[in-house]
Amino acid sequence: MSLEFSRSLRLKLIGVILLTTLAALIVALVAIIAYDLRTYHRNWIADVTTQAELLGRTSASAIAFDDPQVAKENLELLRLRPRVQAAAIYTARGALFANYVKPGTSPEFPKVPEADGMRVDGRSLVLYRRIVSDKEILGTVYLRTEYEMLTRIRDYVGIAVAVVIIAMLVALFMSTHLQRIITNPILTIARIAREVVEQRDYSRRAKKMSEDEVGVLVDSFNDMLAEIEHRTGELEVSNTEILRLNADLEDRVRDRTAQLEAANRELEAFSFSVSHDLRAPLRHIDGYAHMLKEDAGDQLDDDMRRYLDTIGESARRMGMLIDDLLAFSRLGRNPVTRVPVDMNALADRALRDAGGSQPGTAQVSLGPLPPVYADPMLLHQVWVNLLSNALKYSATRGANARVEVSGESDDTVNRYIVRDNGVGFDMRYADKLFGVFQRLHSQDEFEGTGVGLAIVQRIVNRHGGRVWAEAKPDHGATFTIELPNIDANATEATA
Repeated sequence: MSLEFSRSLRLKLIGVILLTTLAALIVALVAIIAYDLRTYHRNWIADVTTQAELLGRTSASAIAFDDPQVAKENLELLRLRPRVQAAAIYTARGALFANYVKPGTSPEFPKVPEADGMRVDGRSLVLYRRIVSDKEILGTVYLRTEYEMLTRIRDYVGIAVAVVIIAMLVALFMSTHLQRIITNPILTIARIAREVVEQRDYSRRAKKMSEDEVGVLVDSFNDMLAEIEHRTGELEVSNTEILRLNADLEDRVRDRTAQLEAANRELEAFSFSVSHDLRAPLRHIDGYAHMLKEDAGDQLDDDMRRYLDTIGESARRMGMLIDDLLAFSRLGRNPVTRVPVDMNALADRALRDAGGSQPGTAQVSLGPLPPVYADPMLLHQVWVNLLSNALKYSATRGANARVEVSGESDDTVNRYIVRDNGVGFDMRYADKLFGVFQRLHSQDEFEGTGVGLAIVQRIVNRHGGRVWAEAKPDHGATFTIELPNIDANATEATA
């Protein structure tokens, strides 16, 4: 790893130096070449223009006196300018008056001269210049010369490539030796850091070799190792203390768990004893009251019969209350076993258990309900309690009694709604609705123990959901349950 890091850092430094050198060389060479080519172009154009003007002046009299021999002699002087490929003088009417062709050059000339100006034609520069005397155009000078721009560019490219190669070799040689001044201290820090990580020896320190930024880096690295060494020592002491506390806590948890298990067993035994010991006298009271009513027969007056009915009804209510309390207490001890539940089938079965199929009850509309992953036994009790309440409190509507059950689902929750058109309640007392023994209607109006909705809330809460109610007096009530939307692969929840 150290070797790879060393190669990587050195290669990066060499690469940076070489790229910097290359960029500087390219900029410098491009600037020099561009300046030289621009100077060559301007000077050559000026030279050719001057030559054309001289030819025009010396040939003006020859054109005026129609002496092409003199004009030709003037053009022959261009043999002293080997870069002139061809030249010609045209009359004012555009007729070729005299011409000159460099030996070995094509003798072609334009049929008609063009307007004043110049243009680059391949590797030649073509120039046209009017011959003017006393503001009168006598003719036109035509010059075609060599234009060595492409040749110069090719030469410059070759020189530039050679210069770049030599400069890069020099830069590579110098960077290979000079970069060690920078990389050696950094590589030392990297090696010590690797050894510290592998050996967990935070007492190691890097040697300071200079007072520059690299020296500051070495000092900072050593200070960091010292701080880590100090904190590691403190952490080891803390870990030892935490391990001791954890061991002590585990012992306490085991003792407390054993105590809770013993208390639960005692509570279950007590619940069974209370259930048995309280139910037996209540059954006797109810039975003897019923037997007395039947045996006494006509000897009892109306008040006595009413007293006996009240005694029997009170005993039965007390038995129902005991059953509900025992069911409520068991909810906190039994685990929640989650399985896939068909809520439509569960609600339909709960509706029958709640008496919804009996004649004279409310008309129940059971809509499609999304499935859920939950405890079916507990949810059956929820549905029975909610539907029983809806049927009970909507019974006052007679034939117009309605109960609607619906459901909906999204990515996070499944929502189930039970709506009735019964007596409703005042929302000012909604906070008492799910409390044990909390009733919003008197026993004379509607029977019940006041425990059913508390059981509903406790079951829903144990499933990680929530339940709430909305109502208005004499306009019915709506109970909404939200349960988490989890799939069958979720981890089973426990109490």
